[in-house]
Amino acid sequence: QVQLVESGGGLVQAGGSLRLSCAVSGRTFSTYSMGWFRQAPGKEREFVAVVNWSGGRTAHADSVKGRFTVSRDNAKNAVYLQMNSLKPEDTAVYYCAIHRRMATFGTGVDNYDSWGQGTQVTVSS
Repeated sequence: QVQLVESGGGLVQAGGSLRLSCAVSGRTFSTYSMGWFRQAPGKEREFVAVVNWSGGRTAHADSVKGRFTVSRDNAKNAVYLQMNSLKPEDTAVYYCAIHRRMATFGTGVDNYDSWGQGTQVTVSS
């Protein structure tokens, strides 16, 4: 059974930085794309970033492009989200997720079948 555990969330002032981590077990990590999503109160879960199985291809939502960077370390079965220049509108619960298909790249929420418990990120103004 696949397990994903996020860490690294917290409270930060606008303009600050945080680095989220996600540890994955129970699946051949290096053959699946990994995504980061977020959900703010009263809003739907939205795509933030994705990295393909090798780490050689990434995509970021327009709202975070240039500020957030997704990466992975297949030797550690981990994926990361470096978040810089944080804004109050980045406040949300952040989730990592693993794609449902091997060697497939995608940004849609429905493409991912296993999720972590989420980590809260709060950005104060």
